[in-house]
Amino acid sequence: MKKKSSPKSAAKPATAAAPKARASDKRRIAPRKEVAPIHVSSFTSLSNFAKISHKAELIQASSSGFLLLVKREDLIPSSLRGNLTIDALIGDRVFIRLQDMNLEVSGVITSTKLLGKQGFNVAIDYSDEAPEYWRECLMDLLPQPGEIKDDE
Repeated sequence: MKKKSSPKSAAKPATAAAPKARASDKRRIAPRKEVAPIHVSSFTSLSNFAKISHKAELIQASSSGFLLLVKREDLIPSSLRGNLTIDALIGDRVFIRLQDMNLEVSGVITSTKLLGKQGFNVAIDYSDEAPEYWRECLMDLLPQPGEIKDDE
């Protein structure tokens, strides 16, 4: 005796393609704003806890990440210091310490750019553990250019 197929097991007609991902499903990239340079006293890889640089400066920030300026002579690994690119760092989880603010921040390196004799720009997105409200509060706390006057 042959079994009849039930309506549930019958082939279903083709339906419309799956809906596109909503904008809220993707990581929002916020525009960076200029900030007064903030001294970074520690720039370390979280994969092997090796220091990447003696020091750096945080020069731009947004609620999704920040931009560092790293001078070539401050890079610790000689393999990075001797190259025109530090793209090998892209994708690394890193940790920085902002000494003046007594703050430690972790993130992922998303891009690097050679600036010639000035050094390198290193773009870092915050770790997923950093809540959105914390990121926005940090943006309010970072000093605007000219807000902090040097005592010279």
